Amino acid sequence: MMEQLTHWTVICIGSRIGYFRGNIQGLTDDIKCLKPTFFPVVPRLLNRLYDAVTGKIQQQGFIARLVYNFAFARKLSLVRSGKTGRDTVWDRLVFKKIQDQVGGNVDLMVTGSAPCSASVLETCRVTLGATIVEGYGQTECTALATCAWMGDPSTGHCGAPAACALIKLADVPDLNYYSKDGKGEIRIKGPCVTKGYYKDPERTAELFDEDGFLQTGDIGEVLPNGCIRIIDRKKHIFKLAQGEYVAPEKIENVYIRTPVAQQVYVDGDSLQRWLIAVVVPEPEVLLHWNEKNGNEKRSIQEICNDEKAKQYVLSELHTIGKANKLNSIEQVKKVILAADPFTVENGLLTPTLKAKRPQLRLKYKDQMAKIYAAFPNL
Repeated sequence: MMEQLTHWTVICIGSRIGYFRGNIQGLTDDIKCLKPTFFPVVPRLLNRLYDAVTGKIQQQGFIARLVYNFAFARKLSLVRSGKTGRDTVWDRLVFKKIQDQVGGNVDLMVTGSAPCSASVLETCRVTLGATIVEGYGQTECTALATCAWMGDPSTGHCGAPAACALIKLADVPDLNYYSKDGKGEIRIKGPCVTKGYYKDPERTAELFDEDGFLQTGDIGEVLPNGCIRIIDRKKHIFKLAQGEYVAPEKIENVYIRTPVAQQVYVDGDSLQRWLIAVVVPEPEVLLHWNEKNGNEKRSIQEICNDEKAKQYVLSELHTIGKANKLNSIEQVKKVILAADPFTVENGLLTPTLKAKRPQLRLKYKDQMAKIYAAFPNL
C-alpha cells in the first residue's frame, strides 16, 4: 500500500519512477544508475547503510577517523537545528563518497514498516544530506496514520496523526499499558480506513472495536509534543512457562542492530521458560570471524553448523541486548544459524519485507523442539 501511495503521489506531481532490477544484490548499482531525488526506503536498508558507514570508518586510520568525527559533529549540529542539504564544506570534503552510493541527488527519504533507531536516522541525515521522514500506518488504513513533520530534526517517534486519521489509545492490561498513562494499543478511524476485508465478515468483525476504530495491534506512546512512538507489539505476544509475556518483534528490532545479523526471528514455547533466535548472519562478518579464528576456508553453511559460530553470534546478540536494556527473559538463550535469507520468494517475508511468523514458526519448529529437548534445564 505504501508503494501504491508513493506511485499516486509522484505521478500527480509529474515525476519519473525508477525500479530496481528485482535482484537485491544489484540494488546499490541500480541506485547509482537511477540517481533518485525522492527515495522511499524500509529501515533495513538504512540499517545496512549505517553499518557500512560505521564499519568503514572503524577501519580507517586515526587521522581519518578524527576528521570524520569532527565533520560529523559539525554537520549534526546543523541537522539538529533544522538545516539539511549537501552544500556544506563537510559534504564536499567528507560525505560526498557516501552520498554517491545512493546516487548523489537524494533530497527526501520516507521510511516506515518498522521502527528506525535514533542513531541510524541521525547518521543517515548527516551523511546523505537528505530530509528523512518517518511515518506509521497499515495497509488497512491506506498506509498512512502518522507522519513526522518535514522540518522536524528529532528522532524516536513516527510523527503526529495525519489529517485523515483520528487516533486513540486502548488499554492492554496483559502488557500493563493503560491509556491514562499515555500508552496503549493504537486504534485508527477516518476516511483512510478500510471498510473491511473482501468477502470475509469474520475477520472484518475482529478488525474493529465497538466504536468502529481499526485495531492495529501496535502499542504506542503519546509524547508531550503530540507525536506517537511505537513501543511494543500486541499481535505477536505470547506467554512463557513462568507466566511472563514477551513481544518477539521488540526483541528482533534490538538484535537486528548488531553487525553480525542480517535477519532475526525470535520465538518460544508456552511450555518453556526461554527464547530461541533464528539468525541469518551477515556473510562478510561471519567469514571474517572464521578467518580471525584460524579456521580453514569454509562455506557459510559450514560455518553456520559450527557450535562456536553459534556461541559467537549469541554473545553479540546478548551484548546489544544488554546495551538496549532487554531483561533476562527477553534475551535469547540459544540460536539457530540459517545460511539462506528469509525472502518473499521462499514465502518467509511479506511483499513489505515483514516476517511471516506462522511460516517461520512452521519451518523451524522441529529444530527448536530438538534444542528445547537437549537443554531441558537451561
